[in-house]
Amino acid sequence: MGEQVKRIKRELKFKGTILEFYQDTMEINGTHTAIWDFVRHKGAAAVVPVMEDGRILMVRQYRNALERYTLEIPAGALDAEDEPGIKCAGRELEEETGFRCDNLEWLITLRTTVAFCNERIEVFVARNLIPSSQHLDEDEFIELKAYTLDELKEKILTGEIEDSKTVSALMAYAVKYQK
Repeated sequence: MGEQVKRIKRELKFKGTILEFYQDTMEINGTHTAIWDFVRHKGAAAVVPVMEDGRILMVRQYRNALERYTLEIPAGALDAEDEPGIKCAGRELEEETGFRCDNLEWLITLRTTVAFCNERIEVFVARNLIPSSQHLDEDEFIELKAYTLDELKEKILTGEIEDSKTVSALMAYAVKYQK
């Protein structure tokens, strides 16, 4: 485990709207070099919206990468890398569900794909939801539905829910709050 890894060069290959793709030249133990891919992401936040009866609001939306609809907790990218996750989570909660919350509680911080991407997602819990209105982006089409935690755990175990942030957040919520 005495390996020493040092980046020699980072070259931007593509800049998209939410991602930047780099090729890193790495020196390993001072003896050889390797080329590694690196994907830079400005970060994101997500929220587990808990209704008064304990059910959790979920969003169903089309995901181009999977070419199908998914069931997820509300989430979105930070407006800027230095935006506080709690601010982003509150905005996404209202935009996607039409509810807001005056007191978001931090639940967990995730790193989605540590082998090649720096994406960080802070997840919060929203209780005492206050009705507001949805503010969907023009390319967002979201259906809302509330589920019990047991229904969502079953959907995870049957493979209906595969989204890593959603699985991690719901399981962390279950460990912390389910009695």
